[in-house]
Amino acid sequence: MLRKVLVANRGEIALRVIRTCKEMGVRTVAVYSEADRWANYVSQADESYLLGPALSRESYLRIDKILGIATKAGADAIHPGYGFLAENADFSAACAKEKIKFIGPPAGAIRAIGNKVNARRLAESLGIPVVPGVSQHVDERSAMDFARAHSFPVLLKAAAGGGGRGMRVVRNEHELPRALREASGEAASAFGDGSLFIEKLVEFPRHVEIQLLADAHGQAVHLGERECSVQRRHQKLLEESPSTALDDDLRERMGQTAVKLALAAGYQNAGTCEFLLDREHRFYFLEVNSRLQVEHPVTEMITGLDLVRHQMLIAAGEKLPIAQADVRRRGHAIECRICAEDPFSGFAPSIGEVTGVRFPTGPFVRVDSDLTVKSRVTPYYDSLIAKLIVWGEDRPAATARMARALRECKIVGVQTTIPFHLQILQDRRFREGRIHTKYVDDEFDLKDVKAEHRLEAALLSVALEHHRSGRRAPEAAPQPLSAWQTSLRELS
Repeated sequence: MLRKVLVANRGEIALRVIRTCKEMGVRTVAVYSEADRWANYVSQADESYLLGPALSRESYLRIDKILGIATKAGADAIHPGYGFLAENADFSAACAKEKIKFIGPPAGAIRAIGNKVNARRLAESLGIPVVPGVSQHVDERSAMDFARAHSFPVLLKAAAGGGGRGMRVVRNEHELPRALREASGEAASAFGDGSLFIEKLVEFPRHVEIQLLADAHGQAVHLGERECSVQRRHQKLLEESPSTALDDDLRERMGQTAVKLALAAGYQNAGTCEFLLDREHRFYFLEVNSRLQVEHPVTEMITGLDLVRHQMLIAAGEKLPIAQADVRRRGHAIECRICAEDPFSGFAPSIGEVTGVRFPTGPFVRVDSDLTVKSRVTPYYDSLIAKLIVWGEDRPAATARMARALRECKIVGVQTTIPFHLQILQDRRFREGRIHTKYVDDEFDLKDVKAEHRLEAALLSVALEHHRSGRRAPEAAPQPLSAWQTSLRELS
């Protein structure tokens, strides 16, 4: 069994992992940037170490620093959470070299299936239908050749990572050069890898993903699907399970396809196989996210399984304790991603100090968040500040419970997407399950902020945050917090 786990992430996912570790009797190590010095998750770990400055490339993306702290703290395992280094094969390989368990897939599996170009090639070799595209990294010339041959619109996608980062829809030749630069730069900043590939854009599909668990002994199971079609600019806003588009036969065929792909790649740990579903209910392989998903609580709510616990058991070398026939799904679950954004001003980012928080409670309501009073929402990281998850015996019951929970949820000091989530839940098309990936754009009149104005706002936010923080002190060698410091954080 694992003894001490370093969580190489921040915010709600770091706290989520720390909680399961506590329940399993495993000690935890948190790492934090200067911007996260007073974050709640830092005080909840048994030990905490300064990782570096606020910018992720100088902190949460520094493999050398993270491994140095893991060695210093005596951690025998690292959980990467999601984002940052979670799907980085070099990080997984570096952990193995240092004889530290990586709570995720081995490097070989990440290269085979976590990289989206390689995953497409593997799917094609197995006869799994894929969206027409180029299964290799593209530059401007090769992307233009593909777009002209298959006609616009096309979709540029980051080969590494996920979550909509490094993704751009291109509708004509004029847009392509700029889209390539922006997508590559965004992917490099988010994942440390700016390589891209290209696909034909499938108009009005549904986005359905299958949750997987696979051990090191050749066993794999799927835990059903999550519907992720409610999204904007390729960013998911709301996820649910089961999908209103799937019947039992289609669900099983998609699940077995995901298991087939995972076994062929020698995949281990938790992962998600994503598909596009067209209007004729034909599914196409999209990608594999070789990590824990943001929306994993949806699956936990309908199966009763703790996915982080299973991740840790698999990393420790244990066999899966469940077979496919043991998986039971019950009821309906919905997750709303609450972000620090103003949905009525083009989803412009909102930063500042949180002066009040009241999260909802009641039957079958769960909140995953690191937010507390005096938390600072900064411009340095993703705008996700909380995940609200509910369960109901059926979809109408879950929808009503989510609406009630959203109305109870109060976050003061920053703008949030809560009002927009309430609008979605009240929308007739959502209630009837008639959704697709362009549903939000079609159904809601959202005034978007021009790209140059978003850039100006981001630069101003960074400048204000830097001014507030004052001049940085020279970076010191990583030191753990004392018991007095930890107690002070919990009392603040």
